[in-house]
Amino acid sequence: MAATFLSACSPNSKDEIAKQIDSICSELFPADEPGAAVLVMQGDEIIFDKGYGIADLESCTPIDGNSSFCIASISKQFTAVAILQLAEQGKLSLEDNMTKYFPEYKADFYEKIQIKHLLSHSSGIPDARDRSDKQRSIFANEEYVMQYLPDLNYINFEPGTEYEYINPTFLMLGAIVEKVSGMPFVDYVNENIFAPAGMEHSLYFEPDKEHLIPNKARGYRLEVVDNISKENTENEGVTNSNKEWREYDYGEETFFATKADGGLYTSTHEFVIWEKALRNHTVLGEEIQNAAHTPQIKISGSKYSNYQNRPNTWYGYGWFIEPETDSTPLKIYHTGSNGGFKSIAARYPEKEMLILLFSNREDLDSYATIQPIERALGL
Repeated sequence: MAATFLSACSPNSKDEIAKQIDSICSELFPADEPGAAVLVMQGDEIIFDKGYGIADLESCTPIDGNSSFCIASISKQFTAVAILQLAEQGKLSLEDNMTKYFPEYKADFYEKIQIKHLLSHSSGIPDARDRSDKQRSIFANEEYVMQYLPDLNYINFEPGTEYEYINPTFLMLGAIVEKVSGMPFVDYVNENIFAPAGMEHSLYFEPDKEHLIPNKARGYRLEVVDNISKENTENEGVTNSNKEWREYDYGEETFFATKADGGLYTSTHEFVIWEKALRNHTVLGEEIQNAAHTPQIKISGSKYSNYQNRPNTWYGYGWFIEPETDSTPLKIYHTGSNGGFKSIAARYPEKEMLILLFSNREDLDSYATIQPIERALGL
């Protein structure tokens, strides 16, 4: 399908589409609540770029395209690119098994699990993270999350046969990057991905460096206020007037401090730079990038995972993929959800389109939220 472009002379001109998108978002995100940054790029032109709501309720800082959000699992594509770079350089193979990198992992099934299975959520490794201590999980690092893996004695299916979306396997990928490169994961990404791409203001969350994140948005969720009695909430129902926005990120929710699976803070303006680096193959060659954007495992109908389990949906290496149909173009995307952050970054390569929605409110379904925007754009 050939790329098509919006024309100022077309019935749906850029100005008209921008008005439609603004109307959609203005209704969703009141000015005095947590909200979202929304950006649409077509070709090399940003045709919509606006912030809605508040980034930090304490300082009343408004959201704009420079606000830094935790993009949660959207971060996985950067981990995937790090692995794919090392594969391009011949420093590892996607067919390498886990025993090669984790000889301390005892079970024989690790000999069957390959890097490509980790990249595509098809390893069969279960998410058996220790959640017994909520406070410990809130401040969990990579070592804590991965501690169950050496003694794991079962997998849920044969590697490469099914899809089950889990986070710890992307921490394994981050550890492989460190073992192969000889660099800390964050240093490797900074030097080999962010720097060549030109992403100067994207940072992984680290508790002692949180203050370095520029224009940092806080995540929030709507909670019942303390002075509302249980009797009232049961008899009358809890309305928004009975609730208030409470911070819901590091310190309130679990597993915020791990990096390779979802620890990146960035902005919509920074992500545009990333999109251009992908299009121009600044950080990754065309052949291996195409492999990452090719369906590797079918998600639709998976009995092991509900995450993004919808019709015509696959996973590549670090991206969800919806192949082209008669009515819809190819869609390569990822969602992110942790604490009060809900986001989506969706690429439509044949249309040279990019839709970004980075949000700091927990009550949002980011995939559903961009559907009216897609319709306004004719996607």
